[in-house]
Amino acid sequence: MTEKFVVDTSVVMTWCFEDEESRYGERVLDRLAESIAAVPSVWPLEVANVLAVAERMRRLSRADSVRFMTLLQTLPIFVENFERDTVFGPVFALAAENGLTSYDASYLQLAMRDGLPIATLDRALRRAAKKLKVPLVEA
Repeated sequence: MTEKFVVDTSVVMTWCFEDEESRYGERVLDRLAESIAAVPSVWPLEVANVLAVAERMRRLSRADSVRFMTLLQTLPIFVENFERDTVFGPVFALAAENGLTSYDASYLQLAMRDGLPIATLDRALRRAAKKLKVPLVEA
């Protein structure tokens, strides 16, 4: 049986920027050789935004961004959609009750909905996951 987990943008972007490399991020990436990751539908927009800002700041070239997006498309990362009622209901409630952005709450909701552990470097998201007894990926 293939292991499945939720991964957030804070981890994924460590794969892009050399100065943000982390052992945790590398181990999560290594897990994708035998596992699959799930992300909420906001994830591609978050990644594209980070890359666009990095280009504007001259931290990355367009070629670097395209290479990274191409790499991401080869990985077993599956985008899960939420209906409007889910966003306006449980996602909003998680954000409001746990001091999270709605974006971060969507990762937590996905993990809770599917009973999956979550891989994140975001402190607030890790804190909320622990509070709600959502397992963290300990890569």
